[in-house]
Amino acid sequence: MRRFSRTVHHPPPDFEPRVYTPQRIAAVVATLASDGIPAAQALAGSELDEAALRDPGTRVSYAQTVTVLRNALALARNPTVALRAGARMHLTAYGMWGYALQSSPTFSALIEFAITYRRAIGPLADMHHDPARAPGTCSFEVLVSPDPRDPLYRFALAFTFAAHLTLARDLYGDGFGFTGLRLACPAPEHGAGVWEAWFECPVQFDQPDNALQFDEAWCTRAPRLHDPLTHAMASESCQQFVAGLAHAGGIAAAVRRKLVEQMPWRFPSIESMARTLALEPRTLRRRLATHGTTYRSILNEVRLRLAIEYLRKTRMTTEEIAERLGYSEAANFRHAFVRWTGTSPHAYRLACAPC
Repeated sequence: MRRFSRTVHHPPPDFEPRVYTPQRIAAVVATLASDGIPAAQALAGSELDEAALRDPGTRVSYAQTVTVLRNALALARNPTVALRAGARMHLTAYGMWGYALQSSPTFSALIEFAITYRRAIGPLADMHHDPARAPGTCSFEVLVSPDPRDPLYRFALAFTFAAHLTLARDLYGDGFGFTGLRLACPAPEHGAGVWEAWFECPVQFDQPDNALQFDEAWCTRAPRLHDPLTHAMASESCQQFVAGLAHAGGIAAAVRRKLVEQMPWRFPSIESMARTLALEPRTLRRRLATHGTTYRSILNEVRLRLAIEYLRKTRMTTEEIAERLGYSEAANFRHAFVRWTGTSPHAYRLACAPC
């Protein structure tokens, strides 16, 4: 049997737990409202209302956030909705995470903290930074959709990049700007012009990755309000919150984590997974049902994310990907991929290839 180098995979966020503050949702709702779209329409299906967004005790899940973002995609009359919503995300919108950034003693400490404790704020995309190879580049992996062709994928990047520009200017002043953006998704119907006008830099779509670039000179500058003691206190608060997330997702999150730990090649049966979790199979089925999901659904979710990653980022053949995902026959993988996405693996790879 052929073997491949093992890739480190990060599990997608647990969509069910309501543990995050609703600032992102509030920013989207406020932006839509400025375009004349009622909050009730923006919040439809999310189990939230305007009063909940104003309540300091409200906590929301990724699932609720995605519902509102998809509502925004359906309701938006202006192509800048995601950009304008992201621009509302000032440092104060992030609570202790924002204070920790603001008080970071150095740029490197700021980036290290932002990445280490990124899950404290429920980001739409994970950020990565390699100071040795590309100090003036931050790359991003979209969390709320694995498919660059999904309009939600581009919405998440628009929101994220606009939010990061606002953050950087809060930290370093209005003189901060990006020198370029790369996005893995296709350009919007209206073209890249809106993005280039917003960010005042070149924007490239259909790229191998998602990244924002900035002048490396910023890497030597500390935030304007740096304070080591405040940074330490805020960091400790975020550390405690992130530690608690590991226990917040319940049984569905536990199954998802175990699957990610055991991939690739090894996708256990529900009986094997139940033994790993010290449960009876019927107990595992029942507890997953209370979360509105099944073992098969979670397994397919993990497989789909991996399949898209392999098709976009590697040259592995369909047969090799099928083997990695635990299929005995490549045809079975092809059928499953068509069922998940509406297209074949080959057609998907061609559609995602840079022009």
